Amino acid sequence: MTATSGRTAATRESTPPGASAPPLHHRAGTVLAVIVGCQLMIGLDTSVVTIALPDVRAGLGLTTGGLAWIQNSYMLAFGGLLLLGGRAGDVFGRRRAFTAGIVLFTAASLAGGFADAGWWLLAARAAQGVAAAVAAPSAMALIATNFEGAARVRALSVFSAVTGAGAAVGMIAGGVLTEAGSWRWVFFVNVPVGVVLALAAPRVLTETPRRPGRFDALGALASTTGMTALVYALIRVGSDGWDDRRALAAFGAAAALLAAFVAVEARARRPLMPLWLLTGRDRAASYLTQLCLAAAMFGSFFFLTQYLQQVLGYGPLRAGAAFLPMVGMQFAVVRTAPRLLARVGARPLVVAGTALLTVGLVWLSRLAPGDGYTAALLAPFLLMGAGGGLSMLPLNATILGSVEPEQSGAAAGVAQAMLWSGGSLGSAVMVTAYGSAVSGHGPADAVGGMDAAFATGAGFAAAALLVAVLVLRVRR
Repeated sequence: MTATSGRTAATRESTPPGASAPPLHHRAGTVLAVIVGCQLMIGLDTSVVTIALPDVRAGLGLTTGGLAWIQNSYMLAFGGLLLLGGRAGDVFGRRRAFTAGIVLFTAASLAGGFADAGWWLLAARAAQGVAAAVAAPSAMALIATNFEGAARVRALSVFSAVTGAGAAVGMIAGGVLTEAGSWRWVFFVNVPVGVVLALAAPRVLTETPRRPGRFDALGALASTTGMTALVYALIRVGSDGWDDRRALAAFGAAAALLAAFVAVEARARRPLMPLWLLTGRDRAASYLTQLCLAAAMFGSFFFLTQYLQQVLGYGPLRAGAAFLPMVGMQFAVVRTAPRLLARVGARPLVVAGTALLTVGLVWLSRLAPGDGYTAALLAPFLLMGAGGGLSMLPLNATILGSVEPEQSGAAAGVAQAMLWSGGSLGSAVMVTAYGSAVSGHGPADAVGGMDAAFATGAGFAAAALLVAVLVLRVRR
């Protein structure tokens, strides 16, 4: 079955100006592999460096603060530019934006692998974030362009699984690459993947019509600086607490700038983000649920890694392999999610998924220093994998299904902004909860702090559950 099955020669002749004809000779699997490969590469890089950080510190002589900014510089650029990246896909064509983002990401990864100083690595990570912000919104939107009907639902299920499991896969890959080679390979591994994706994308993906016109410069400036200020504030809170003056000032600046962005968008003839995207009940509920789910899951991955390495004494490879049950469960659930979505609709799946995630995080909040992997972590890992697998597909399907194809780039940009901003928010709040609960330096103190962090993550998951129960009403 091709990605564009059912289209005739007449459809090809009626292709809008600026769009390429559907690639009828390519199979759906090839098209999906290119789109999902990019999403996996981007999601993987949010966490693949985490397990390698001790080796990076030793190799480049970084301070603790400098080490934290290796991750923060990526998230700052990524979260700050996502809305702009979504608009770039609409203006220049999503396939062009997608390919350009992959090329830049590949070049930045190569530069990061060769870094011999801290500033060099930080600059490479920031460039990776810029590239990810350009490619990510178009990756999700290209599914709407290249797939139809049941094929789109199946493609979204795989895409959603990769999105949800990307950070966990990054932990596994980071452990394998660091143990087998060195920390530099967590960057070099992107190069051959990026080259293949960049060469394949123009050949297998359908281009979207370009929407020329003004680029909404004021909206782009307000959204980019506002999102950057917000992500920076969350990063400062995670490292210095909620009473940090710079964090509070950044929150104030973010509120003012994002309010200005809303005012600009309300008057713009060609807005960067049409405000009506946030008004539909089901679409708005899906966005909010994504934010809370990402906050719960991404923050928990960081503390799970700390527990495995600091408390259980696992090395990088073993710590990465510990996430395999979660990833395996998520992909197993995804195989049945499209059929369940067709039978029962989105709301029951989201409710069940967020409930499972909440139970898993509540379970983790009861960890003790003497607990082993099988007794304490295996069941929560399986619950979290099942919860993520059930939740992400119906949320993405609801968002894309509620807009016309020409608006899918903007809708996908907002979805990605919710996802990655939620990850930053959850990590910041959970780190603060950890710091507030830790009173000493022993293993028991560290585990007590982790319990507080996981309880906070359970609060985010419970908030997602409440939104799904009380607000989401999407039909089958």
